[in-house]
Amino acid sequence: MTAWIDVCHIDDLQANAGVCASVKGKQIAIFYLQRMQEIYAIGNFDPFSEANVLSRGMIGDIGGAPMVASPMYKQHFHLKTGVCFEDATVSVPAYPVRLENGRVAVMLAPLTMPHQAPPLVVCEME
Repeated sequence: MTAWIDVCHIDDLQANAGVCASVKGKQIAIFYLQRMQEIYAIGNFDPFSEANVLSRGMIGDIGGAPMVASPMYKQHFHLKTGVCFEDATVSVPAYPVRLENGRVAVMLAPLTMPHQAPPLVVCEME
């Protein structure tokens, strides 16, 4: 069984924004939604831009579902499941996260497994 891994104190998180943490060599985007008192953890890798940028995205909700918008191409990822709102065949891993005695911990066994984005198509101009 995978164990909980201590990441940081809740005071180290940016309220209503994301931060990136390196957890056992994986980049994990951690989001603290202060108003709702909820913390989410997803993979930081954006499968559309192929860059580690999701922790820098804008957070909000779509139909009441918490999401982050990628700062690159603006796809929206569900913070609970990691599934892309625009293309449900694409997702990022979503990780269990807990807050205990002011400490944030994640479990690296993802709640959901990622689905890859289709390959980028390069158009050549004549």
